[in-house]
Amino acid sequence: MGNKIKNFGLISLGMIAGVAASLQFSAMAQKNVAEPLPIEELRQLADVFGLIKSDYVEPVQDNKLISEAISGMVASLDPHSAYLDKVAFKELQESTQGKFVGLGIEVGMEDGYVKVISPIEDSPAYRAGIKAGDLITRLDSTQVKGLTLEEAVKRMRGEPNTKITLTIARKNVDKPVIVTVNREVIKTQSVKGKIIEPGYAWLRVSQFQEPTVDDLVKKITAIYTQDPKIKGLVLDLRNDPGGILPGAVGVSAIFLPKNVTVVTTNGQIPDSKANFTAKREFYATRSGPDPLAKLPEAIKNVPMVVLVNTGSASASEIVAGALQDYKRAVIMGTQTFGKGSVQTIRQLSADTAVKLTTARYYTPNGRSIQAKGITPDLNVEETAENDGINSLRLRESDLQKHLSNDKDSSAIAGKRDEAEEEKRAMELEKTLKPLEYGSANDFQLIQALNHLKGLPVQLAKVESKTDPKADNKSDSKGHKPATPSAPAPADKAPEIQK
Repeated sequence: MGNKIKNFGLISLGMIAGVAASLQFSAMAQKNVAEPLPIEELRQLADVFGLIKSDYVEPVQDNKLISEAISGMVASLDPHSAYLDKVAFKELQESTQGKFVGLGIEVGMEDGYVKVISPIEDSPAYRAGIKAGDLITRLDSTQVKGLTLEEAVKRMRGEPNTKITLTIARKNVDKPVIVTVNREVIKTQSVKGKIIEPGYAWLRVSQFQEPTVDDLVKKITAIYTQDPKIKGLVLDLRNDPGGILPGAVGVSAIFLPKNVTVVTTNGQIPDSKANFTAKREFYATRSGPDPLAKLPEAIKNVPMVVLVNTGSASASEIVAGALQDYKRAVIMGTQTFGKGSVQTIRQLSADTAVKLTTARYYTPNGRSIQAKGITPDLNVEETAENDGINSLRLRESDLQKHLSNDKDSSAIAGKRDEAEEEKRAMELEKTLKPLEYGSANDFQLIQALNHLKGLPVQLAKVESKTDPKADNKSDSKGHKPATPSAPAPADKAPEIQK
């Protein structure tokens, strides 16, 4: 549909557009191939290579042809596998470390133009006045129309202290807006947090990076120093696209008992069959003491709500799924994205790699999230007025060549009425206002606090399209009293060894 965001990502991610993966880094693993190589097909590939070299209208470099062949082969598998050339591999490494060179905007592709999803706070783009919803139509002298998201992102990246001029089409502005932005090293802060009111705290993880676990521990410690009698905690994972797997395990381990299973994975090779538990070896990204050792003991038992939405994906879903299965937290919001696959980085050379889907991941109860997502315990929309907007947004099951859910056949996407959905989405989007997570106007956060206090929660007025079995019914006013121990939809919670 025209107004749907087809792809999204941070400028930091370069060629890795779309939902961030649950990444594992690994050296190239050689696997014994039981079947012989397809000699005839490989000969055809060599013949095509030769024809291009001899007959194409102009000379083509060998490395370009080979790189493009590898890229096409890997990209044909699923939406998240990709060949990483020198630039893309460097960008991936930078993004997981929480810093990169760029403009500092989250972008997507819409109707052939680059759409600004959100500028990163205090980034060059933010200071230049670039706004969410802006459509970038020209990069310097190059028209964006006709470029892929990868190509546009490459043009926006560059060396520090170099400039790029963006031509922008802005809603309700008649003339194009021309902005010159200076590229800088962007340091992303993946963790935020504060005391919302006495006794209640809000923690937000915007992406799972190498520093995330350490940063979250520091923020929790600071909050408990400020108010040792925290009665309720909100963990905000909305629009968190994922990141590295150890980060997800570590964030889950903060709130769960030691040694319990957080997530399991299963794939074709032995290394992909794994059980990740709440142990230091699975979440500490560097040597040294356990980063969770000095956490306040109260963090293991404080009542919790986890906020999720359609933009919560991958590592976010690992955390939400684990906390839901153990009934450690009530999951609130809307159905998550449904990216339940693990991408492993297989390094090919010093500066190139393949990002390959190697496994599906499963919650402690054995649920596969792939192409389905996490169904909230309490279905609460972004605002009191715009119920249903998240059901129209892009999810894993909408992506071409997405992996199926091997545990639940109902996770297959149904046929959509594109014209009707586009019309409805356009009307709903008109009512949306820019939302600052954690602000006094954050409707879902207000509902989370209501739940923690035992007050009524305003639920969505429509049932989830993605899970018709979900209990989203409310009374005639659209309200349903919240109970502090609202049950998770899992069949049976796994046993916790305390």
